[in-house]
Amino acid sequence: MKIDYFSDFCIFVIKVCISSISKIFYSKERDSGCICVLKLAIVKGKELKKYDFGAGHPFRGDRFEDFFSFFEKKIGLEGRFEIVANNKLASDSDLKLWHTKQYIDAMEKASCGIQVSDLFGFLSSDNLNPQTRRFPLGIESAARVIVASSMLACDLVMEGSFEKAISIGGGLHHAKSNYGEGFCVYNDVVICVKHAIRKFSLDRILVLDTDAHAGNGTCEAFYSDPKVLFVDLHQKYIYPGTGFEFEIGEGKGRGFTVNVPLPPGAGDEAYKFVFNELVFPLVQEFKPQLIIRNGGSDPHPSDKITQLGLTLQGFNYIGKALAELSKICDGKEVDLICSGYKPEVLSRAWTALISGLAGVNFNLAEPFPLKPSKRQLLEEVKKVVAKVKTNLKPYWKHLNF
Repeated sequence: MKIDYFSDFCIFVIKVCISSISKIFYSKERDSGCICVLKLAIVKGKELKKYDFGAGHPFRGDRFEDFFSFFEKKIGLEGRFEIVANNKLASDSDLKLWHTKQYIDAMEKASCGIQVSDLFGFLSSDNLNPQTRRFPLGIESAARVIVASSMLACDLVMEGSFEKAISIGGGLHHAKSNYGEGFCVYNDVVICVKHAIRKFSLDRILVLDTDAHAGNGTCEAFYSDPKVLFVDLHQKYIYPGTGFEFEIGEGKGRGFTVNVPLPPGAGDEAYKFVFNELVFPLVQEFKPQLIIRNGGSDPHPSDKITQLGLTLQGFNYIGKALAELSKICDGKEVDLICSGYKPEVLSRAWTALISGLAGVNFNLAEPFPLKPSKRQLLEEVKKVVAKVKTNLKPYWKHLNF
């Protein structure tokens, strides 16, 4: 009798375990070849489409709905991902975590059509509608939605609702405390980090910027802050003209800013080399409590603005690498995605990133024929990484062995 009771008890425990696991994992056969994955949150802000600089501008608001339609068709949302709606706008208090009151007031007025006499003291011309030469009407509230969505993504992860969360529209990394540029109004990356530090008392956050352009606004915010390890992979010698190997932080934050300027056409193998030789060892020593990555599709070779040569498989690799890196912090990762300027590429590259992050098998063809990358570019990248390591050596133990 005792053995029978014990057997029944074991069966009961097994059933409870299976039931619990099934709530976390979901598996379903599809043409896309899905494997068993953890559910991820995809935060979708209300009226996100209003973050639009107008006809003739590289940054249009229709990109977001185009992505959601493509993603649902190719990957599917049911079971693997959960759309989390955000209907809130970031408050002035939230924005002031990085931006000055004067800047916020100027953006709010200009977005309502109110003339601001010194407007160009607060923003660059690329943040204007190219046809009207004015700050786009309604874009400031849309920017607040993006900030609120990125903060929500952080909360979902840190409070344990999801292991990972993706804020579509996030990653506006060029905005400085009192100046908007590079299609960026409010810097949700900086605000998201500062929000996480304030609300969850974190003292080690990794910010990984894989946008093709150096994240000058984010870099400026944390240049002297040892709580934030800022790693930035970008194309060298292009806008905004920052992000050189010798820019490694200052004061207590010296050694915690890591810029990796890549040559045009660097390609997938170069990115893998940088991750394996530089990013993984740094993160393993830093031991972040949260990872925040930002960047969209602009490193793709068919992008209109940059020439880094990262293929769809390369974007997929970045997602996989982030999933592996996040094991260091119990899987806690927030992804901010918005950049990219070739409509035929944007949705595919975003999907490739998310698929890699989620562990979903990815099989999408390139929209355009690709030219093979030149092998000598990898040798150039190796030299860049060597310079970065030399500059960082005094501040990281693993570089001294």
